[in-house]
Amino acid sequence: MEEAAIVLMLKEKESGFLTKELGCYTVSGKESLLDRIYAEETDDGIVVHMALGCEKEAEDWEYDAIFDYYDADALQDVVDTVAEEEGHLNPVWVVTFPFVDEAEAMEQRLSAILQAHDAELQSVYAAIVDKKDDYCEQ
Repeated sequence: MEEAAIVLMLKEKESGFLTKELGCYTVSGKESLLDRIYAEETDDGIVVHMALGCEKEAEDWEYDAIFDYYDADALQDVVDTVAEEEGHLNPVWVVTFPFVDEAEAMEQRLSAILQAHDAELQSVYAAIVDKKDDYCEQ
């Protein structure tokens, strides 16, 4: 398995600019599911926003089916929130969780999120394989 480096930057809320590197983390496996990642300061500390996508390009009918069958609760043990983000070519979910200043703990969290997301996507793909007629107009 190849390893990938993920650089986490602090994003300024007002300007949207990435202002400071918080860390660089190595993950192996399923890094292609990561669309983007950044962190923001909040009253409760630093919160990481991680956008997760799909490895394959979804057909039009699959787009809605994937969102319909994706169970956000599958990630509840590794993230605080999961939100669908429409307006992309393929389905995207944004998850949030607290930043941890310990590199190994962050790498483990990132890997756990990617693995949980991948497992749920594989389950969704299996569930929708024969649902094309349900999503296509006759």
